[in-house]
Amino acid sequence: MALREFFARHRMASAIAAPASLGVVAIVAASMALTSTHETVDTRLRASVTECHDMVTISVAGRRDTPDAVTTKMLVDANGNALPAALSGDHSSQWVDPVVNAPADDVDPGSYAAVYIAYPANMDTYEDAVNAGVANTEQVMREISQACPDTKFSIVGYSEGADVVRRVAMTIGHQSADQDGGYGIVDPADVVGVVILADAGRSAGDGPFPGSKDPYSNPDGFDQKYQNGTKATSGQGALPGTSGDFGALNGKIASFCSDGDLTCSAPQNISLLQLVVNVGRQLNVDALERDGLTPATGQDVAVVLGRIALAAFADIQSQPNWMQSDETFLQVLLRVSDPEYKPGQASQTPAKAEAISTDQMSPLAYLPQKVFNEIIGLIVTNQNTIPVIMSDPYQQTLGPNATGHHFDYWRDADPNNGKPLTSAEYAAAWLTHLAKQAQAGQPVDPTTKPESADLAAAYQAATSTTKTPEPSKTTTATTSPTTTAPAKTEVNSRPTTTTTTAPPPSTPAVTTPPASTTTTTQPPKPTTTESTTTTTQSTPPTTTSGSSHP
Repeated sequence: MALREFFARHRMASAIAAPASLGVVAIVAASMALTSTHETVDTRLRASVTECHDMVTISVAGRRDTPDAVTTKMLVDANGNALPAALSGDHSSQWVDPVVNAPADDVDPGSYAAVYIAYPANMDTYEDAVNAGVANTEQVMREISQACPDTKFSIVGYSEGADVVRRVAMTIGHQSADQDGGYGIVDPADVVGVVILADAGRSAGDGPFPGSKDPYSNPDGFDQKYQNGTKATSGQGALPGTSGDFGALNGKIASFCSDGDLTCSAPQNISLLQLVVNVGRQLNVDALERDGLTPATGQDVAVVLGRIALAAFADIQSQPNWMQSDETFLQVLLRVSDPEYKPGQASQTPAKAEAISTDQMSPLAYLPQKVFNEIIGLIVTNQNTIPVIMSDPYQQTLGPNATGHHFDYWRDADPNNGKPLTSAEYAAAWLTHLAKQAQAGQPVDPTTKPESADLAAAYQAATSTTKTPEPSKTTTATTSPTTTAPAKTEVNSRPTTTTTTAPPPSTPAVTTPPASTTTTTQPPKPTTTESTTTTTQSTPPTTTSGSSHP
């Protein structure tokens, strides 16, 4: 089956999150905001980890796009106990399905399976949700590995799920074997590939395949170029505290980032915005987005800010020579506002005194220099803050009808410039290649080149025909910060032959600041005439609901 045909058979959500009242917190909150659609099914437990496969893809979708034990048939362990996961098919993710289900058509029945991890996938609070996703992913992988020791794993995450997958992959890659040669989660050698779409922990300058022999071109073991040249996406992840290498998994990672998706390509020197993001990771953003600033949400904000301020003063007090150090108060706030901060974990080295002993000087003697450093530091570390705010990052990252850069991974092919596949198509082709190797019992070979048949459908997809819908109608009105409840959409758990339409990719227009507007999107009217054109990029099939709120 052609990959793009596969994409066309999977409906994708276009209900986009309404602006959050915290403004730039939307860089993370909005970028993780995906619409879920649940099907009402018999909740009888069915699939078991004892049904072994040559390769299993562990899939972690984004906000509100994960299995629900109330409405979904869940996976069970070897003893019949429910696990926080469901087979693809029992659960359907409108965004991740095209990637993780692609290998199934190219290997023997039963050789491959995709499993979706259940976790809160919300912003109440973000860190709690991600930590739960990490724990659930590790538990499911451990259970599958124990029941089926020959099974190979790939891991795929998108949006909020990308943060989960990065943390899991880093942990697996840095495990040490016990005295019996066992591992706490799974043997890193059994993880053959990891796909991270919208990597919030990405470091500045990272190529799409960190740790591989050619980090800008292809992962080890799949000698098919992703792009020409060695250009990395600008900026860095919005959560720099989660950055790091992948240890034994280096070279097996595909970390895709769209230029303009502030989840993974936030400019440097936006320290005030980074502080807001850190605060947002500890707030009930769902309630704030839904209810606006109320006594309850206001108290939540005040508690978080108060806790961070107290931690900052305590951190400074623990450093007797802080006044003569070069660290600014803003840097302290950034450090202590990270949810992973531990008191006393990063003390600063004081500056060297040139004339007299530091011990003989009063801390106030350093006050003029300290004030000067604060002013200069505030200016230097926020050189890009105003430009980012003026560019309306919320709409640029998560525009209506999936026009924001957070959705580029399904339409970023550029054949004329050496990029014949979208990021999602490339990931699907890579996982298919890995599944074939797993079925054949072959280890990943860094010198292996894909067979022409592996990518024939993907190459053909770059010049496939598409059906173009009429532009959607969008109205903007000034309202209070409250938002509208989502319209519910029922989606079949398995692909159908119905072709859905999608709005043409475009650059979202700059609008008024998020806190003062609510965008309501009406469903587009599909055309009845099919136009056949040669395209240079793929377009994700989407559906629109009556509200822009997830």
